[in-house]
Amino acid sequence: MPRLSLARPLRALHPARPLTAPTHPSVRPIVPSQPRTMVASTHATFKYFDPSSVPAGQKAWNKVDVRASSFKDIAVSKPVYNARDDADDFRDVDRTGFAFHTSPSSVPASAVLADGPEVRTAYYAEVEAALRAKLATGDKVSRVVIFDHTIRVRDPTAARQPVQSVHVDQTPAAAAARVRRHTGADAERLLKGRFQLINVWRPLGHAASDHPLAVVDWRTTEESDLVATDLLYPVYEGYDGDDRGREVAPRADLASTDGYEVRGETYNVQPNDRHRFYYVKDMRPDEVMFIKCFDSASEGVAGNKGVAGFTPHTAFEDPNTPEDAKPRQSIEVRALVFYD
Repeated sequence: MPRLSLARPLRALHPARPLTAPTHPSVRPIVPSQPRTMVASTHATFKYFDPSSVPAGQKAWNKVDVRASSFKDIAVSKPVYNARDDADDFRDVDRTGFAFHTSPSSVPASAVLADGPEVRTAYYAEVEAALRAKLATGDKVSRVVIFDHTIRVRDPTAARQPVQSVHVDQTPAAAAARVRRHTGADAERLLKGRFQLINVWRPLGHAASDHPLAVVDWRTTEESDLVATDLLYPVYEGYDGDDRGREVAPRADLASTDGYEVRGETYNVQPNDRHRFYYVKDMRPDEVMFIKCFDSASEGVAGNKGVAGFTPHTAFEDPNTPEDAKPRQSIEVRALVFYD
């Protein structure tokens, strides 16, 4: 399997720049709106990107195998609103950038947590069915390509922990690279139409009261909030899509990029007083959150007014979480969604 075609040296820090893309006349019109007045459910501290921490002329980077980056965080206290209090306003990813739905799974949580074969068969099929049934875009979904998943458990021994940093999973360049990587000969044709990259997030085994997921309403964001950041992976000998057993140890110095290469790009997010955070309080395993990471028909890319393009999100520590709450367990599945 070819790697993402993003390999390049570190470069200057810069905010997001919209892709040049065709408009999509079939996109359902969205009447621009603002979040409704609500009472905050809780308050929390969120970790944002600190733009002053990256030297001029350098591009920010994150390492994926260790907790190391070229930048520092800013801690910002914000109110957090419970999306359940206005559920009808959060069913459409095109309006707010995220949506939550009831969508039970038949796959046991134990099988998912063990990353068993059922994840890539039965569970992926359920995710595709949910996307086809519940994406309220107005266009017909023609194809869904699920390309990876991540299981997170808040446990010091777990491989992946909840991420406490406000971010967007993919930049436009990374989203296009995903299309080329996963759709082969159809890629250039598919890139000319509407496509989205959607993260489908679900709690596992019990409600996500501990370290819940927070999302930022797209209507309260600006393109200038986003900072493209390289994802650095350890270099592997003879990389062919399977990294196991061929690692070349990177330098022990966490500030060094020796032994690493760029194989992805994500957005970190700078503070903005307008940002409005939501969560689904005590989100259950029979519920899913759709998180839009990219949309080629969005306002920022194609000029379709009011169509959300991305959703910053993060885990957070809710000070109101009961002391006996079970540690968070969750799965997120990333999918490319194409439209006729």
